[in-house]
Amino acid sequence: MRENKRIIVIGTSAGGMQALCQLVEKLPADFPASIFVVQHLSADSSTQFLVNRLSQHTALTCKIAEDLDPILPATIYMAPADRHLLLNEEQVLIVRGPRENQFRPSIDPLFRSAAGYHSAGVIGVILTGFMSDGVDGMESIARSGGQTVVQDPADAEYPQLPLDVVRQVRTDHVVPLHEMADILFRLVQKPVPAGVAVPTDIWQEVQIVERIMRNSTMTSIEDLENLGERSPYSCPDCGGGLWEVSKAGNVSRFRCHSGHAYTQDMLLLGMSNSLEETLWVAMRTLEERRNILLNISKAEGNQNNKR
Repeated sequence: MRENKRIIVIGTSAGGMQALCQLVEKLPADFPASIFVVQHLSADSSTQFLVNRLSQHTALTCKIAEDLDPILPATIYMAPADRHLLLNEEQVLIVRGPRENQFRPSIDPLFRSAAGYHSAGVIGVILTGFMSDGVDGMESIARSGGQTVVQDPADAEYPQLPLDVVRQVRTDHVVPLHEMADILFRLVQKPVPAGVAVPTDIWQEVQIVERIMRNSTMTSIEDLENLGERSPYSCPDCGGGLWEVSKAGNVSRFRCHSGHAYTQDMLLLGMSNSLEETLWVAMRTLEERRNILLNISKAEGNQNNKR
């Protein structure tokens, strides 16, 4: 990491675009950090529309992140729809990859990769949203020496995501949105602490995820065994086995052989969705079986009537 290089990663979900616009309009045009944003999007969303909207509220350069973009200051990079946004030391990586927490783009992979490559130079920001995608990423930043900034849940349109982060992660600043730009500007003026090591488990997972998403490879059993212990649960997305990832932090997480990953509550939601789908399949199958039996009975009745 280059000395004093500052990276800001922002994660948000429901209500996020309005919050983002309010935040960036208070940042100066010569803001000395690079800003990367994951806003939960549907696969058919127009990211360009969102970038254009954001550009109306700031003098900073706003763009859709592209694969191998250089990391530049005073620039806001937004994750494209249906793609994950990752970072390495000098470049942006845009990959399709398996979903994390049932989202693509997902907040956790961006935050985790930023922590892995830029450690104490990272400032993580969580804004309004629902569910818990972003909790593990914020914990990775905190454990790697970075700063964590969270929108005050009482100030958020959707308070669940900020509340989950505050409850589970060491948080340096919990502030209303109108104070956040000043906090960020003060933080990026400070020198990056030297000699802060990234915890081994975080770095291992950063490398595993980058390899999976960049090369479309499966996770090796050895890698999963190094990360954690095999759990009794199955992946709701692919049906494979899940490993409970053992980290020194507080966030309970699961990862499968195919690369899907979940916090505990997102795994429960995935199981509930899978169960509902299975029940609908069972109902459809019962109805089809009923119709076949009725047709058989009708055909036999017609044959008897002809005798």
